[in-house]
Amino acid sequence: MRTALTELTGVHHPIVQTGMGWVAGPRLVSAAANAGALGVLASATMTPARLRQAVREVRARTEAPFGVNLRADAGDARERVRIIVDEGVRVASFALAPSRDLIAELRDAGVVVIPSVGARRHAEKVAAWGADAVIVQGGEGGGHTGDVATTVLLPQVVDAVDIPVVAAGGFHDGRGLVAALAYGAAGIAMGTRFLLTSDSTVPDAVKARYLAASVRDVTVTTAVDGLPHRMLRSDLVETLERSGRARTLLHALRRAAGFRKLSGLSWPEMVRDGLALRHGKDLSWSQVLLAANTPMLLRAAMVEGRTDLGVMASGQVAGVIEDLPSCAELVGRVMAEAERALRELRRLPQGQG
Repeated sequence: MRTALTELTGVHHPIVQTGMGWVAGPRLVSAAANAGALGVLASATMTPARLRQAVREVRARTEAPFGVNLRADAGDARERVRIIVDEGVRVASFALAPSRDLIAELRDAGVVVIPSVGARRHAEKVAAWGADAVIVQGGEGGGHTGDVATTVLLPQVVDAVDIPVVAAGGFHDGRGLVAALAYGAAGIAMGTRFLLTSDSTVPDAVKARYLAASVRDVTVTTAVDGLPHRMLRSDLVETLERSGRARTLLHALRRAAGFRKLSGLSWPEMVRDGLALRHGKDLSWSQVLLAANTPMLLRAAMVEGRTDLGVMASGQVAGVIEDLPSCAELVGRVMAEAERALRELRRLPQGQG
């Protein structure tokens, strides 16, 4: 199936595996890429040296195109851009809108730039600045999310920009791919569905929590970092929601210290990143610290398997996912389902489709 996304990135199928922190490492990314999707390496939880090493690990596992997800507001963003340019990475994706200059620098080096956005105005901005495509995530998506459903947001963005649009939030099968294409998208991006594969390094006990979850077990809370964050409901989430400011600040300081040690960031650098997070948002300083150390809360679950101490970012689709296929099985299944759905639509009598 050829679309504007496959033509732009060189992948075989119009499917993106999103850059999930602590989840989208070399094994998952290379497996997604070898399956014909666009695998995206999550770099926000890596030091620059580890990022370069991870890119080379992916390259050793696959000859297919892949991408790296970057934090545009990180103090070392330009250093990371130079790494992906030096290493010949095909695609740069961003969780926040990159600057016009950063987009230009990447495009001049031949890197395809695909920011992720959650609002039409943000899509219009990055398109005007020269982005090659855009991933638009509706409120069903995992992690930091908005409150507009994909079915409402997606057609708005498709109508507003003249670059390829990739749909995210609520996708897990071939029927969803066909629906996204019908809206005018060039493909779909999936996070939770790729997290729940046998190629994902997330501990089995954590995967079991996801598989056991119903749609109602996936919630949106601001208790973690002051911003709307979609995740599995857990005892930790409920504790944070009940905690007073002093206790929340104590949790934040403890985990921020741990993240500083792992990330190699200095306290001034963490404060600077916290100020960037706080800019334009009504966040308390305890929330800023929580935002800065949210990666530690994710790491506790996604790496250490501590569902009691960590948070589990999740799209609503976790409530309808029941198995752990390999990336190759998943992508093959999605494409077969999409082809079947298209054939059935073509067979509808005239006047019914």
